[in-house]
Amino acid sequence: MAKKSLEALPLDAKRVLIRVDYNVPLKDGAAGAVISDDTRIRESLPTLRHCLQRGAAIVLCAHLGRPKGAPNPKYSLRPAAERLGELLGQEIAFAADCVGNEAKRSASGLKPGQVLLLENLRFHPGEEKNDPGFAKELASLADFFVQDAFGAVHRAHASTSAVTRFLPAAAGFLLRKELSALGAVLAEPKRPFVAILGGAKVSDKLGVIKNLLPKADSVIIGGAMAYTFLKSKGIGTGKSLVEEDKISLAGELLKSSKKLVLPSDHRIAQSPDGNSQVRVTEGLDIPDGWLGADIGPETEKDLDAIIQGAKTIFWNGPLGIFEVPEFSSGTLACARSVARATKNGCFSVVGGGDSVSALKNSGLSQSISHISTGGGASLEFVEGRDLPGVSALPDAREAAPARS
Repeated sequence: MAKKSLEALPLDAKRVLIRVDYNVPLKDGAAGAVISDDTRIRESLPTLRHCLQRGAAIVLCAHLGRPKGAPNPKYSLRPAAERLGELLGQEIAFAADCVGNEAKRSASGLKPGQVLLLENLRFHPGEEKNDPGFAKELASLADFFVQDAFGAVHRAHASTSAVTRFLPAAAGFLLRKELSALGAVLAEPKRPFVAILGGAKVSDKLGVIKNLLPKADSVIIGGAMAYTFLKSKGIGTGKSLVEEDKISLAGELLKSSKKLVLPSDHRIAQSPDGNSQVRVTEGLDIPDGWLGADIGPETEKDLDAIIQGAKTIFWNGPLGIFEVPEFSSGTLACARSVARATKNGCFSVVGGGDSVSALKNSGLSQSISHISTGGGASLEFVEGRDLPGVSALPDAREAAPARS
């Protein structure tokens, strides 16, 4: 069911607390920490601009990293405030805490059109504990709450779940866009529907595989988890990463469905760091002493043929050790294939994580229909699991709860 939209909130001269996902990658610069990828900040701009145009004052809350419930300068959101100011073209006020006297003073002094970013929510243990008292303190800073941090809605935290008990709440534009794109993949995808799943472990994607098999026409399996499937068929995997306790289950999945597509050849090496000889197998078996590090050129061709016939694509996870240049060919080839299919009318969704990094490395990010900002959240959505931060929001036809 559709969630209440922020467009339904009477924002004029009101303060709105917006949960954003500013969990951005940082690197050390000459003047301190520098944001190396501001995608998540950029994706929040439509919601922020709408609220500002409607005459609201904005209080932003977010987390960064894993500071383990205590203040840590390494995980300060100050760099995010600076970058947001550049993107919005206005000064962004910053509060050195997300609750307490300074936060209240900073929020209460906001005028319509002004923006305040609170310090890292995870500097307080109450955030990850979904503590109602902590959530109530956050809620006291504003008149309305907007959830726009798709990358955090799979966690039942104070700023995603409990806060909705104390403020009238709604979904932001980014959250709506994410749910719409991922929902289109699951609900009524145009066919053929091809799912591409990579990564290291079958256990990480097991729920996704099971949920997609009845819906998809083909489920391509790549990355190290392919070797668990191959070993279940009695194929030699050398010293490749294999989940021994999942071999039987992988075999059962292969027997139960003809939709699973496995590699037909591999790029192999004697070590995963790219410093040893790399060669391509002449078939499926990987010899002893060697490990599979990427799909091979024949597999790239096989997958391209499947992908070019697709009308809907969902992709999550690299097809090899893509961060090592010698083993990035398969993942980059997949990115090019998905981009070409999209150009020809296919609806493509890339579900966060390393597959997004691969797209950026290939320069093809603009050639995909939708790139999710939440790797874990997108996977759990596709797996069919409940997203607490979404469930906590009122449905479109429900009245928002009164403030308590």
